Amino acid sequence: MYKAEKYHQHIGVYGVHITEDKLLCIRKNAGPYQNRYDLPGGSQEDGEGLTETLTREVLEETGHKVSKYGNNRIYDSFVKSSPEYTTHHIFALYDIQLSENEGSIPEIVEDGKNDSNGIEWVPITELNAENASPLILKVLDEVQKDKKVLEKSIFLSWEVKDNF
Repeated sequence: MYKAEKYHQHIGVYGVHITEDKLLCIRKNAGPYQNRYDLPGGSQEDGEGLTETLTREVLEETGHKVSKYGNNRIYDSFVKSSPEYTTHHIFALYDIQLSENEGSIPEIVEDGKNDSNGIEWVPITELNAENASPLILKVLDEVQKDKKVLEKSIFLSWEVKDNF
């Protein structure tokens, strides 16, 4: 068991879209995953179900509708998000497909509704602990069939990056 002095709990819902060995990522501009690649998704609004959150957040961050989702699973990570707090990030992942015009995904969705600097198709081989969020690291564990994929991840020396 992991213990910290002060916890902050965050629950989110995120989409995983892999095509041609590339993962659809957003470039975070705020929070503990700032200046790292992350998955499109985020927090629920009052009264929202998980799939409603998924489809709303993916649309807000990518500009495209989710046309299909499935293979839901849940993971968690403990991230030392500040000197005072450890964030227990609980995240539901869904495999997604985007609307037919997914090839024309805009570079940046500028609507003020999200904390990203746009999206990017990133080769899976280029994602690592230095440039990716714990969510993406779990997806990499899935791809690599890591036997500990279901176990919590702990990042005690997590750093908010200065630049991308």
